[in-house]
Amino acid sequence: MKNVLVITASIFGQDGQSSQLVKRTLEQLKQAHGEIRTTHRDLAAEPVPHLDASRFGAFLTGQDDRSDNQQRVVDYSDSLIEEVKQADVVVIGVPMYNFGIPSVLKAYFDHIARAGITFRYTENGPVGLLEDRPVYILAARGGIYAGTPNDSQTPYLRSFLGFLGLTDLHFIYAEGLNMGDEQKETALNEASRDIETLTA
Repeated sequence: MKNVLVITASIFGQDGQSSQLVKRTLEQLKQAHGEIRTTHRDLAAEPVPHLDASRFGAFLTGQDDRSDNQQRVVDYSDSLIEEVKQADVVVIGVPMYNFGIPSVLKAYFDHIARAGITFRYTENGPVGLLEDRPVYILAARGGIYAGTPNDSQTPYLRSFLGFLGLTDLHFIYAEGLNMGDEQKETALNEASRDIETLTA
């Protein structure tokens, strides 16, 4: 049985288009691999705190010198990292808000990027410490951005996840969702076909 970590970040919850694409992806993974075990982290419903000086300071403080509050911060971050480590597959729903990823997703990323734990610096540059695994990224957008300079999400996600060692990335786009019913239907149908192909 495969363990699947599901991360959604739509402000519309499970009604959001990116969340719906995640749901379709999980259905296809079940068809392809049989029964799956999912861990779902809904960042809109249960946001990860944004990084501030206090939380960052907790990460930098040695275990023996941490206050109880600092230890709670580190334990929380460790639990997020452990979810990734235990997953055979990661599925991320990524709506586009004002040309970027949702701030709650950025906050989540800030808590799983930990020097010496998920990456380290060497004389030859940074090295990701997470074991690679398939990551499906479901990108839902009101306009059409893929392959244009306005797509800030794709290069950022490639850079960040690759920094941690996750390079087996599969991007699936549903674009132009606010450009009329016909475009929306076409985009969602194309995304569904891409999901079926990439999860086979």
